[in-house]
Amino acid sequence: MLALVVVALLGSWAYATFVPKRKPPVAGPEHRVIRVQVWNGSGEAGVGARVATYLREGGFHVVQVENADRQDYFATLVVARRPEVETADAVAHYLGSPPVIRQAWNSDVADVTVVLGSDRSRLHLDE
Repeated sequence: MLALVVVALLGSWAYATFVPKRKPPVAGPEHRVIRVQVWNGSGEAGVGARVATYLREGGFHVVQVENADRQDYFATLVVARRPEVETADAVAHYLGSPPVIRQAWNSDVADVTVVLGSDRSRLHLDE
């Protein structure tokens, strides 16, 4: 009996220690799934795909991953594509709070655009 208790305790300790922690899924206003575009402007290949994977793990719906219009963005930005900024704030919070700007447009593509800059190492992708 004691051996069973020890094994159970060791198993729960190992699980708590070594299994990666995932943030809970995130939903926007009215509990809608947040649609996100990821544009890589950092100049480093593969960063956009890595951020997109992280966002998907968090419950966001990544609708597009591509290179930005240029590859020399210094700062990572989260762009609110709707008049309300709560969805962009949720994405920014999940990524470690890069700046949020509002640039609303009439499109059904995405609610939020993440433009990755060369400071992308400041994002919290491994929590």
